[in-house]
Amino acid sequence: MTALEAVLRRSSRARVTDEAPTHEQLVPLVAAAARSADHADLRPWRLIELRGSARSHLGEAFVAESGLTGVEAERLAAKPLRAPLLIAVVASYRQSFKVHDWEQEAAASGVAHVLSLLLDEAGWGVMWRSGGHTRSAAVHAMHELADNEVLLGWLYVGGRVEDSKPPRVIDGEEFLSSL
Repeated sequence: MTALEAVLRRSSRARVTDEAPTHEQLVPLVAAAARSADHADLRPWRLIELRGSARSHLGEAFVAESGLTGVEAERLAAKPLRAPLLIAVVASYRQSFKVHDWEQEAAASGVAHVLSLLLDEAGWGVMWRSGGHTRSAAVHAMHELADNEVLLGWLYVGGRVEDSKPPRVIDGEEFLSSL
């Protein structure tokens, strides 16, 4: 399969099964994703695996920041349990005169996107999830982030559930212009 075919086939998978790639299966995919564009070769990113009870701790951090109680809090706490593996995508800013923070976040996003493509191509279901919780103090603390780090979101990864709807078709002409 060509890279173009793999990208055209990819789609976000909101539902996944309880199986997930092992740490050992992830390592070569992360190494390949690290080939993403990275101005000045700063590697301003890192990834954190959340499995098992770490996902429950994340749910507790969601609730701690939300102020929700009862059934609403339970629903929010269960969100990280929708996949057996979450991969936190962290932008780790490096001191650089020529590479601004936004570009370092773009590099981290590029690694995450390429990793999601590689996971999809390997047969796993993947969905990138983010939202307001990514920047909350409780979630920051739960991930043990340093002062120079921000959480960009999580790749939710699990066994692929085949979807009856095909990936959406996008007209490239709509997004490409010339000067």
